Amino acid sequence: MKKFAYLSLGLALACSTPKSDQQSFSVAQRDSLFQEDAASSKEDDLMGTDLEKSLQEQGLVDIEQEIPGIQVELKYSTEDNFFKQDVYGNMIRCYLQPLAAEMLAKAQKALQEEYPNLSLLVYDGVRPIRVQQILWDGLDKPDSLKPLYVSDPKIGGLHNFGVAVDLTILDLKTGKPLDMGTPFDYFGYPAYPDRELQMLAEKKITKVQVANREILRKVMKGAGFTGIGSEWWHFNAYSRKEAGEKFPLIQ
Repeated sequence: MKKFAYLSLGLALACSTPKSDQQSFSVAQRDSLFQEDAASSKEDDLMGTDLEKSLQEQGLVDIEQEIPGIQVELKYSTEDNFFKQDVYGNMIRCYLQPLAAEMLAKAQKALQEEYPNLSLLVYDGVRPIRVQQILWDGLDKPDSLKPLYVSDPKIGGLHNFGVAVDLTILDLKTGKPLDMGTPFDYFGYPAYPDRELQMLAEKKITKVQVANREILRKVMKGAGFTGIGSEWWHFNAYSRKEAGEKFPLIQ
């Protein structure tokens, strides 16, 4: 049984496009994409502990070993993601490039210095190309439209270089994430940082929810990360150009 690595209490997706535009998969389609059988057992193993070994061999670091107190709940190691499938297998630990992990450590330190009862809670870090390929192949859209939903594994997105992170803030007293106005992986205007004033005016989100997002943005941007306009939870350590120059795609 999986053991999620945030809090001693044992509590406890491709950053995509609006869910209204996302492809719905039937049970039969998902089963055909992710069916486990004896012939694919070795490949399935790679989506667990062997995958972690591969990430370590490629120079990535386990952020929980590098960053005191940080919490992790890998959404792609659950069914709480875009594809409603566990594509990481037994892997429950989050990996990043060492330089990105150093930046994240600064954000965690800044957060806990100002708010000792809060911690960063990471939902996804590196997403190996082999996992990105699963998502790409499983999306029932023409190849020309797939980049609207997931990054093309032939090109790679910043998660595939190990320099992007999806995260929120955890209240250590309650064991629950702060209210950000929408769940993680909610793809609609209420989740867009660029639309916050509009969403406030339309009463789709509240000032308290925006204030919680501001705490996250403050510590992440203070550590050198940049956000994006459509996902309050997504932050990049480098631009796509910089990542391509500094790092290989993670296999």
